[in-house]
Amino acid sequence: MINLEILFLGENALTGSLPNNLCNLTKLTILELFSNQLSGHIPREIGRMMNLEILSLSYNTLTGPIPNSIRNLTKVTVIDLMFNQLSGHIPPEIGRLTRLARFQASINNLSGDLPSGICGRGQLQYFTVSGNNLVGPFPTSLLSCRSLVRVRLEGNQLEGDISEMGVHPNLVYIGISSNRPFGQLSDGWGECCNLTTLRASNKNITGFIPQSIGQLSRLQILDVSSNKLEGQIPPEIDGLSALFNLSLGNNLLQGGIPQEIGTIKELEYLDLSSNNLSGSIHGSIEHCSKLRTLKLSHNHLNGSIPIELGMLVNLQDLFDLSDNSFEGKIPSQLGSLSMLENLNLSNNALNGSIPSSFQSLISLLSMDVSYNKLEGPVPRSVFFEDAPTEWFLHNNQLCGVVKGLPSCEITQSHGQHKNYKVVLLAIIPDPITLVLITTVVTLLRYKRKKYSAESGNDLEQTKLFTIWNFDGQDLYKKIVDSTENFGDSHCIGTGGSGSVYRAELPSGEIFAVKKIHLMEDDESFDHEIDALIHIRHRNIVKLFGYCSTPQGRFLVYEYMDRGSLAESLKNKESIAELDWIRRLNIINDVSHALSYMHHDCFAPIVHRDISSSNILLDLEFRACISDFGIAKILSADDSNCTRLAGTKGYLAPELAYSTRVTEKCDIYSFGVLTLELFMGHHPGDFLSSMPDKSTSLKDLLDIRIPLPAAEVRSKVFKVIAFAVRCIEPNPSRCPTMQQAIKVFTAAGGPDNHVDHLHTGIVIPACWS
Repeated sequence: MINLEILFLGENALTGSLPNNLCNLTKLTILELFSNQLSGHIPREIGRMMNLEILSLSYNTLTGPIPNSIRNLTKVTVIDLMFNQLSGHIPPEIGRLTRLARFQASINNLSGDLPSGICGRGQLQYFTVSGNNLVGPFPTSLLSCRSLVRVRLEGNQLEGDISEMGVHPNLVYIGISSNRPFGQLSDGWGECCNLTTLRASNKNITGFIPQSIGQLSRLQILDVSSNKLEGQIPPEIDGLSALFNLSLGNNLLQGGIPQEIGTIKELEYLDLSSNNLSGSIHGSIEHCSKLRTLKLSHNHLNGSIPIELGMLVNLQDLFDLSDNSFEGKIPSQLGSLSMLENLNLSNNALNGSIPSSFQSLISLLSMDVSYNKLEGPVPRSVFFEDAPTEWFLHNNQLCGVVKGLPSCEITQSHGQHKNYKVVLLAIIPDPITLVLITTVVTLLRYKRKKYSAESGNDLEQTKLFTIWNFDGQDLYKKIVDSTENFGDSHCIGTGGSGSVYRAELPSGEIFAVKKIHLMEDDESFDHEIDALIHIRHRNIVKLFGYCSTPQGRFLVYEYMDRGSLAESLKNKESIAELDWIRRLNIINDVSHALSYMHHDCFAPIVHRDISSSNILLDLEFRACISDFGIAKILSADDSNCTRLAGTKGYLAPELAYSTRVTEKCDIYSFGVLTLELFMGHHPGDFLSSMPDKSTSLKDLLDIRIPLPAAEVRSKVFKVIAFAVRCIEPNPSRCPTMQQAIKVFTAAGGPDNHVDHLHTGIVIPACWS
């Protein structure tokens, strides 16, 4: 086929080696064989293909060197060799390819130096060689290359002075961590106005953090940890409005934590550990309401622990204040951090007792309070009963349920506490059984108020975060009153098992309350509770509590302002806001939630009713999965069979002849949901007429908004191509949600050499 110009065989299951006579296709301009199982060497005859513009061999198991004959590909713009087992040097002749815009060879076994002239012609945009064994200096041509868009050099042994680096007006991502750079961060980095990620950890960068860094309004990740940076954290950091990961740990930074950090509202990961920081932390980090990880250990911070830290209810991975000089009592408000898994307050000067509210920390996996001045009983719970003694050693007089601690008599104050608990339960009427689960105390948090010193004192006085002040009768009455006894005017949605109401309490807090239709529908009620008490994820709707009475039962959820995705897709006024970037983000949110449910829970959880009606959106278009009424926790000990359930049009075909439930049920529904999101309507009618036929991407896009710009077309194409794989009629051929995340994460920037809009996508025969 000597006249062939394009050969695209990517994402198949091809095996064997690359045949030498493939290189006889001298008119070929595009050769894409990525994501197969190809092995062997890259033929040196590839140099004959002098018209080649795109060469993609990534995600195979190719071995051997990159042939020097690649220098003959003078028209090539893209060379993608990532995720193979290639060895040897990168041919220096690569630097002579004057049109080369993208060179990707990450995750191989390459060694030797980088080509000195890699960006000598000023055309290089993407250069990724992370995860190899490369040594030698950073090429001067690379350090000064102004055309760069994405650079990944992590995980090699490259070295050199980076002081002159930073003048890259088009740069979006740079990673040089785990190499041997030295020098200082120049003020020039402030000119990288498009930069979203800067990773330069693990070596010998010195000097100060430049004030100009605050000009990077698009920066999302700043990781310069494990260097020798000194001076103070510049207050100009408040200009990093998009930042969600700030890693400055293990440096020589001094001074206090600037209050300006509190203005970075998107911050989720903050690591300032192992520095020389001092002073109080009041007025800074407690305003970062989205924090999931907080590491302040090994500093000289002092003062009391702010009670406002109890408002950081999204803290999950780690809360570490260890090895500082904090004093005073541990705030009882920290008991509201119900998602927190690891807490470390060791090696401080804290006194008083461990708050009884810590019984509410139901997600804890570890808690270290050793080397303080604590005394009194350890709260009674299963977690503390099984806790290691080491977590409590070297205090004044801790005692109680922890094995290895001395037993202690119940003090008078503790006895009064116990009596108060009895009185509280007695005031709740017998017919009402209010069960507090997961994050029940957050029902009473006032997250939308601005906290002045006066309101902080009020919080301390009323102890809103302690579980013993939770008045179930009062809350029940407020919910019924705010919905006018579940009146139609407050109803915001109706499903198979219940109706959802908007409840605005006198405090100003707004919740979504799902009232179960049938009193006898115990199974749906119990399923939803059983599933949600085991899962906590930012893209799964939060269940705050539930109530059961003879008059009815309801569940209390976080309120998602924009309602369901189905409503947004139908609403002509809101459809313009659902641009392609937001649709990509929505489907990414859903994929992460499903991957968590399928792969990261204590046991896999299958939702069984993934549909656009059960995907909720908040004001920022964050997507959350809701309605777990028919969810099933899978077990290796049972058959996982159940009755047919779900929403018509989203059910996997295998459920028509088998009631065996697996994660593949959700994956099929996810594929349908993805197509619906990008088409703007349910794809049933379209797909039923297209089995085993090819259609272009353009025919699968919502015609109500403009076509995607060039920089997002390839991403949209990869997501939709993956969705088509999800609706395969044979479940064994369907991908996993872990694979979805890899595909979506790998979806790169624009590829001007592929017409994605008119690229064919074959629809499987699953609807015929």
